[in-house]
Amino acid sequence: MDVVVVCDDLTGANATGVKLSKKGFKTATVIHGLPVPETGYDAFCLDTDSRYVTESQARSRVTSALEDSEKNGRASIYSKRVDSTLRGNIGSEIEAMLDFLGEDAIAVVVSSFPESGRTTIGGYLLVEDIPLQETDVAKDPVSPLTTSKVEEIVAKQTKLPITTIGLSTVLDGKEKLRNALEEAASSNRIICIDAVTDEHIDLIAEVVKDTPQPVLSVDPGPFTAAYASKKMNQAKKDNKYLVTIGSVTSQTGLQLDYFIQKSNITPIYAKPERLATFTDKWQEEVDRVVSEAEGSIAKSNIILITTYHPGQERLDLSSIAEQEGTTEEGLAKRITDGLASISRRVMEGHKDDFKGCYLSGGDVTASVCSITRAHGIELEDEVIPLAAFGKFIGGYLDGMKVVTKGGMIGDKKALQTCINYLISTTTNS
Repeated sequence: MDVVVVCDDLTGANATGVKLSKKGFKTATVIHGLPVPETGYDAFCLDTDSRYVTESQARSRVTSALEDSEKNGRASIYSKRVDSTLRGNIGSEIEAMLDFLGEDAIAVVVSSFPESGRTTIGGYLLVEDIPLQETDVAKDPVSPLTTSKVEEIVAKQTKLPITTIGLSTVLDGKEKLRNALEEAASSNRIICIDAVTDEHIDLIAEVVKDTPQPVLSVDPGPFTAAYASKKMNQAKKDNKYLVTIGSVTSQTGLQLDYFIQKSNITPIYAKPERLATFTDKWQEEVDRVVSEAEGSIAKSNIILITTYHPGQERLDLSSIAEQEGTTEEGLAKRITDGLASISRRVMEGHKDDFKGCYLSGGDVTASVCSITRAHGIELEDEVIPLAAFGKFIGGYLDGMKVVTKGGMIGDKKALQTCINYLISTTTNS
């Protein structure tokens, strides 16, 4: 078992569970009062239904949930899921989990949830840019809030030493943040860290995963998902995915850059000038890329093959067509057929390993269908507008899951979103 998340309500458990699932963890939510299943999952989100009970009840429920989870063995990562507006028995529940993890464990609190408009700056939690204490949530009759400072809210519920690392340190980069975290951990058990964007959360997760002492992640979900993914290097462990990109648009470049940076993937570049030909160079390039891709399968779960290279000049297909006595359209198809041939050989040769593929560019998708002799694609879902998920019908890759997207579609995160969707949908399928 990789991850145990203790949650004070059921909807929060489900929300965090979905984020873990999208990172490739097979995840289940366990309803309060019911036993934890013994096998079959990478992550459990345990509902303690403890947001509005007394502090002693909350502590007891958290401890019981943790003890129940131990029948599956000790997890690699423990998390305390908290409400995105910091309601509930946060301090006492953190204490209970740190007691369980040991006296050298620390809690790292990242209260930001940028997708939901929650950010932390200067230690203050903002909801859609409004300080927490000025929102309707602060008027909660059961648990009113009189401050917007994360550290103060938590400190009211615990005697454990606590501090905050501000946004300026996060902006200074990995090394400065690592040094600040190390210094903070030397005299504090709870460390709150500012974040405004998902990129900030990813950076914090990257630093925290290398922390020598046990870490309890405390957040509404995004930090736990990022931290668990990086700590476990989960993409998923045994499953392989092929990403083939033939589009040469600037938007494709932005998406590739973002994906490569976030996933730490080393691309395999197919040289378009060697595919835009009817000479022997075409087959030589196809063989070269296939060989390089097959050499990467044992080392990487995602094989990224693309003709897009940063700073490359666009091919002068007109001149090449004149030299070879053919048409520009014929050469363009020769490139996509090359990518399709590479894709078919890589996946067909390792069909038991590959769980799915991602194809960017309509021409590439059409060529892959043609060369694999697929009858079509059975459509199952829409990942983002104009990006489809389905499976090949017939041919050499019959039943293989696939996401297709046009090169101009989506923002810089679109490729990352599509790959995460593909992984989470095919995990353990």
